[in-house]
Amino acid sequence: MSAEVDALTVVNQLRDLAADPLNRRAIVEDQGCLPGLILFFDHPNPQVVYSALLAVRYLAECRANREKLKGELGMMLSLQNVMQKSTSPGETKLLASEIYEILQSAGKEEAEQAEAAAASCRRKAHFFLGSNNKRAKTVVLHIDGLDDSTRRSLCEEALLKIRGVISFTFQMAVKRCVVRIRSDLKAEALGTAINSTKVMKAQQVVKTEDGGELMLPFQEDASVLVEENTDIPDYLPEDESPSQEQDKAVTRVGSVTDGLGWLSTAANFLTRSFYW
Repeated sequence: MSAEVDALTVVNQLRDLAADPLNRRAIVEDQGCLPGLILFFDHPNPQVVYSALLAVRYLAECRANREKLKGELGMMLSLQNVMQKSTSPGETKLLASEIYEILQSAGKEEAEQAEAAAASCRRKAHFFLGSNNKRAKTVVLHIDGLDDSTRRSLCEEALLKIRGVISFTFQMAVKRCVVRIRSDLKAEALGTAINSTKVMKAQQVVKTEDGGELMLPFQEDASVLVEENTDIPDYLPEDESPSQEQDKAVTRVGSVTDGLGWLSTAANFLTRSFYW
Protein backbone atom coordinates (compact mmCIF):
# COMPACT_ATOMS: atom_id res chain seq x y z
CA MET A 1 0.00 0.00 0.00
CA SER A 2 1.40 3.41 -0.98
CA ALA A 3 2.24 6.16 1.49
CA GLU A 4 -0.55 8.32 0.01
CA VAL A 5 -3.15 5.61 0.51
CA ASP A 6 -1.88 5.10 4.07
CA ALA A 7 -2.18 8.84 4.72
CA LEU A 8 -5.75 8.94 3.40
CA THR A 9 -6.72 5.90 5.46
CA VAL A 10 -5.29 7.35 8.67
CA VAL A 11 -6.72 10.83 8.21
CA ASN A 12 -10.16 9.39 7.42
CA GLN A 13 -10.01 7.30 10.61
CA LEU A 14 -9.00 10.35 12.64
CA ARG A 15 -11.88 12.29 11.06
CA ASP A 16 -14.35 9.56 12.03
CA LEU A 17 -12.93 9.33 15.56
CA ALA A 18 -13.19 13.11 15.94
CA ALA A 19 -16.86 12.92 14.91
CA ASP A 20 -17.56 11.18 18.23
CA PRO A 21 -17.59 13.77 21.06
CA LEU A 22 -16.22 11.13 23.46
CA ASN A 23 -12.91 11.00 21.55
CA ARG A 24 -12.21 14.70 20.99
CA ARG A 25 -10.30 15.50 24.18
CA ALA A 26 -8.09 12.42 23.79
CA ILE A 27 -7.14 13.31 20.21
CA VAL A 28 -6.17 16.86 21.16
CA GLU A 29 -4.17 15.68 24.17
CA ASP A 30 -2.26 13.11 22.11
CA GLN A 31 1.24 14.41 21.28
CA GLY A 32 1.32 13.03 17.75
CA CYS A 33 -2.14 13.30 16.22
CA LEU A 34 -2.69 17.06 16.26
CA PRO A 35 0.72 17.96 14.74
CA GLY A 36 0.11 15.23 12.15
CA LEU A 37 -3.26 16.69 11.19
CA ILE A 38 -1.63 20.10 10.70
CA LEU A 39 0.98 18.59 8.37
CA PHE A 40 -1.80 16.96 6.38
CA PHE A 41 -3.08 20.48 5.55
CA ASP A 42 -0.19 20.70 3.05
CA HIS A 43 -0.68 17.21 1.56
CA PRO A 44 -0.81 17.00 -2.28
CA ASN A 45 -3.99 14.88 -2.19
CA PRO A 46 -7.02 17.22 -1.79
CA GLN A 47 -9.02 14.41 -0.14
CA VAL A 48 -6.40 14.17 2.62
CA VAL A 49 -6.47 17.94 3.17
CA TYR A 50 -10.28 18.08 3.37
CA SER A 51 -10.50 15.12 5.77
CA ALA A 52 -7.82 16.67 8.01
CA LEU A 53 -9.72 19.96 8.09
CA LEU A 54 -12.98 18.18 8.85
CA ALA A 55 -11.29 16.34 11.74
CA VAL A 56 -10.06 19.64 13.21
CA ARG A 57 -13.54 21.16 12.72
CA TYR A 58 -15.01 18.33 14.80
CA LEU A 59 -12.32 18.84 17.47
CA ALA A 60 -13.14 22.56 17.59
CA GLU A 61 -16.76 21.78 18.48
CA CYS A 62 -15.47 20.99 21.98
CA ARG A 63 -14.98 24.43 23.53
CA ALA A 64 -12.35 23.11 25.92
CA ASN A 65 -10.18 22.19 22.91
CA ARG A 66 -10.18 25.56 21.17
CA GLU A 67 -7.36 27.26 23.09
CA LYS A 68 -5.17 24.16 22.62
CA LEU A 69 -5.97 24.02 18.90
CA LYS A 70 -5.29 27.72 18.45
CA GLY A 71 -1.98 27.50 20.28
CA GLU A 72 -0.72 24.39 18.47
CA LEU A 73 2.44 25.20 16.49
CA GLY A 74 1.61 25.94 12.86
CA MET A 75 -2.18 25.62 13.20
CA MET A 76 -3.29 29.18 12.37
CA LEU A 77 -0.57 29.71 9.73
CA SER A 78 -1.42 26.43 8.00
CA LEU A 79 -5.12 27.33 7.93
CA GLN A 80 -4.25 30.66 6.34
CA ASN A 81 -2.12 28.89 3.72
CA VAL A 82 -5.05 26.63 2.78
CA MET A 83 -7.37 29.65 2.53
CA GLN A 84 -4.92 31.56 0.31
CA LYS A 85 -3.69 28.69 -1.88
CA SER A 86 -5.03 29.11 -5.41
CA THR A 87 -5.26 25.33 -5.96
CA SER A 88 -7.49 24.73 -2.92
CA PRO A 89 -11.10 23.82 -3.86
CA GLY A 90 -13.74 26.35 -2.85
CA GLU A 91 -15.33 24.18 -0.16
CA THR A 92 -11.89 23.40 1.31
CA LYS A 93 -11.17 27.12 1.61
CA LEU A 94 -14.51 27.72 3.27
CA LEU A 95 -13.93 24.96 5.80
CA ALA A 96 -10.46 26.31 6.62
CA SER A 97 -11.93 29.82 6.97
CA GLU A 98 -14.64 28.56 9.32
CA ILE A 99 -12.09 26.80 11.55
CA TYR A 100 -9.82 29.86 11.54
CA GLU A 101 -12.61 32.21 12.66
CA ILE A 102 -13.78 29.81 15.38
CA LEU A 103 -10.26 29.49 16.81
CA GLN A 104 -9.66 33.24 16.53
CA SER A 105 -12.70 33.82 18.71
CA ALA A 106 -11.47 31.42 21.41
CA GLY A 107 -11.22 33.12 24.79
CA LYS A 108 -13.23 36.25 23.90
CA GLU A 109 -16.96 35.72 23.92
CA GLU A 110 -16.21 32.40 22.27
CA ALA A 111 -19.66 30.87 21.99
CA GLU A 112 -21.36 33.88 20.36
CA GLN A 113 -18.53 34.70 17.96
CA ALA A 114 -18.00 31.09 16.88
CA GLU A 115 -21.68 30.69 16.05
CA ALA A 116 -21.67 33.94 14.08
CA ALA A 117 -18.54 32.87 12.16
CA ALA A 118 -20.00 29.48 11.32
CA ALA A 119 -23.26 31.04 10.12
CA SER A 120 -21.34 33.53 7.97
CA CYS A 121 -19.30 30.78 6.32
CA ARG A 122 -22.41 28.73 5.64
CA ARG A 123 -23.96 31.72 3.86
CA LYS A 124 -20.81 32.21 1.77
CA ALA A 125 -20.79 28.54 0.84
CA HIS A 126 -23.96 28.95 -1.22
CA PHE A 127 -22.19 31.56 -3.35
CA PHE A 128 -19.00 29.58 -3.92
CA LEU A 129 -20.66 26.22 -4.51
CA GLY A 130 -23.20 27.51 -7.01
CA SER A 131 -26.64 26.22 -7.83
CA ASN A 132 -25.45 23.02 -9.53
CA ASN A 133 -23.98 21.49 -6.35
CA LYS A 134 -26.39 19.82 -3.94
CA ARG A 135 -25.85 20.57 -0.30
CA ALA A 136 -25.64 17.90 2.34
CA LYS A 137 -27.44 17.63 5.66
CA THR A 138 -26.89 15.52 8.77
CA VAL A 139 -29.49 13.23 10.33
CA VAL A 140 -29.00 11.60 13.75
CA LEU A 141 -30.76 8.27 14.25
CA HIS A 142 -31.42 6.38 17.45
CA ILE A 143 -31.70 2.70 16.51
CA ASP A 144 -33.39 0.27 18.87
CA GLY A 145 -31.82 -3.16 18.41
CA LEU A 146 -28.37 -1.87 17.40
CA ASP A 147 -26.68 -4.15 19.92
CA ASP A 148 -23.74 -5.88 18.21
CA SER A 149 -21.54 -6.04 15.12
CA THR A 150 -24.01 -8.27 13.29
CA ARG A 151 -26.81 -5.74 13.66
CA ARG A 152 -24.42 -2.96 12.69
CA SER A 153 -23.55 -4.83 9.49
CA LEU A 154 -27.25 -5.15 8.67
CA CYS A 155 -27.65 -1.42 9.24
CA GLU A 156 -24.65 -0.63 7.02
CA GLU A 157 -26.05 -2.75 4.20
CA ALA A 158 -29.43 -1.04 4.43
CA LEU A 159 -27.95 2.47 4.38
CA LEU A 160 -25.45 1.78 1.60
CA LYS A 161 -28.32 0.79 -0.69
CA ILE A 162 -29.90 4.24 -0.45
CA ARG A 163 -28.97 6.62 -3.23
CA GLY A 164 -28.13 9.98 -1.64
CA VAL A 165 -26.40 8.68 1.50
CA ILE A 166 -22.91 10.24 1.66
CA SER A 167 -21.43 8.77 4.84
CA PHE A 168 -22.39 7.48 8.23
CA THR A 169 -20.77 6.92 11.62
CA PHE A 170 -21.93 4.59 14.36
CA GLN A 171 -21.92 5.34 18.09
CA MET A 172 -22.63 1.84 19.35
CA ALA A 173 -22.50 2.75 23.03
CA VAL A 174 -25.61 4.92 22.68
CA LYS A 175 -27.22 3.02 19.76
CA ARG A 176 -26.92 5.94 17.37
CA CYS A 177 -25.92 6.53 13.78
CA VAL A 178 -24.96 9.94 12.37
CA VAL A 179 -25.76 10.01 8.65
CA ARG A 180 -24.78 12.63 6.07
CA ILE A 181 -27.25 12.72 3.20
CA ARG A 182 -27.97 14.90 0.22
CA SER A 183 -30.42 17.68 0.93
CA ASP A 184 -33.00 16.26 -1.47
CA LEU A 185 -33.19 12.92 0.37
CA LYS A 186 -35.88 12.63 3.05
CA ALA A 187 -34.91 11.34 6.49
CA GLU A 188 -37.89 8.99 6.30
CA ALA A 189 -36.01 6.97 3.67
CA LEU A 190 -33.39 6.13 6.29
CA GLY A 191 -36.04 4.99 8.75
CA THR A 192 -37.75 2.87 6.10
CA ALA A 193 -34.48 1.16 5.18
CA ILE A 194 -33.50 0.38 8.77
CA ASN A 195 -36.98 -0.73 9.79
CA SER A 196 -36.98 -3.09 6.80
CA THR A 197 -34.36 -5.23 8.58
CA LYS A 198 -37.22 -6.36 10.88
CA VAL A 199 -34.81 -6.54 13.83
CA MET A 200 -34.13 -2.82 14.32
CA LYS A 201 -36.28 0.28 14.54
CA ALA A 202 -35.06 3.82 13.92
CA GLN A 203 -36.12 7.15 15.38
CA GLN A 204 -34.82 10.58 14.40
CA VAL A 205 -33.04 12.60 17.11
CA VAL A 206 -33.66 16.35 16.88
CA LYS A 207 -32.56 19.28 19.01
CA THR A 208 -35.15 21.25 20.93
CA GLU A 209 -35.08 25.01 21.46
CA ASP A 210 -33.80 24.60 25.01
CA GLY A 211 -30.85 22.48 23.85
CA GLY A 212 -32.38 19.12 24.75
CA GLU A 213 -33.12 16.18 22.49
CA LEU A 214 -36.36 14.80 21.14
CA MET A 215 -36.84 11.42 19.46
CA LEU A 216 -39.31 11.39 16.58
CA PRO A 217 -40.56 8.00 15.35
CA PHE A 218 -40.92 7.45 11.63
CA GLN A 219 -44.43 6.71 10.44
CA GLU A 220 -44.69 3.01 9.65
CA ASP A 221 -47.38 3.49 7.04
CA ALA A 222 -45.59 6.32 5.25
CA SER A 223 -45.02 5.64 1.57
CA VAL A 224 -41.39 6.60 0.97
CA LEU A 225 -39.64 5.87 -2.31
CA VAL A 226 -36.09 4.68 -1.61
CA GLU A 227 -33.84 4.97 -4.64
CA GLU A 228 -31.11 2.35 -4.45
CA ASN A 229 -27.48 2.72 -5.46
CA THR A 230 -26.65 0.68 -8.53
CA ASP A 231 -23.26 2.08 -9.46
CA ILE A 232 -21.12 3.95 -6.92
CA PRO A 233 -18.11 5.77 -8.47
CA ASP A 234 -14.62 5.48 -6.99
CA TYR A 235 -14.66 9.04 -5.66
CA LEU A 236 -16.81 12.15 -5.73
CA PRO A 237 -16.53 15.26 -3.55
CA GLU A 238 -17.67 14.87 0.05
CA ASP A 239 -20.93 16.76 -0.60
CA GLU A 240 -21.82 14.51 -3.52
CA SER A 241 -21.02 10.88 -2.78
CA PRO A 242 -19.97 8.14 -0.33
CA SER A 243 -16.35 8.22 0.81
CA GLN A 244 -13.82 6.16 -1.10
CA GLU A 245 -13.44 3.40 1.49
CA GLN A 246 -16.90 2.79 2.87
CA ASP A 247 -15.94 -0.01 5.24
CA LYS A 248 -13.51 2.26 7.04
CA ALA A 249 -15.75 5.31 7.01
CA VAL A 250 -18.47 3.64 9.01
CA THR A 251 -16.50 1.72 11.64
CA ARG A 252 -14.07 2.17 14.54
CA VAL A 253 -16.10 4.89 16.27
CA GLY A 254 -18.34 2.62 18.28
CA SER A 255 -16.81 3.08 21.72
CA VAL A 256 -14.18 5.03 23.61
CA THR A 257 -12.03 1.91 24.02
CA ASP A 258 -12.06 1.10 20.30
CA GLY A 259 -11.44 4.73 19.45
CA LEU A 260 -8.42 5.09 21.69
CA GLY A 261 -6.98 1.86 20.29
CA TRP A 262 -7.15 3.22 16.75
CA LEU A 263 -5.84 6.56 18.00
CA SER A 264 -2.67 4.79 19.17
CA THR A 265 -2.29 3.16 15.74
CA ALA A 266 -2.76 6.51 13.99
CA ALA A 267 -0.23 8.20 16.28
CA ASN A 268 2.33 5.49 15.51
CA PHE A 269 1.78 6.01 11.77
CA LEU A 270 2.28 9.76 12.11
CA THR A 271 5.40 9.28 14.21
CA ARG A 272 6.89 7.00 11.53
CA SER A 273 5.89 9.32 8.67
CA PHE A 274 7.06 12.72 9.91
CA TYR A 275 10.07 14.22 11.69
CA TRP A 276 8.98 16.58 14.43
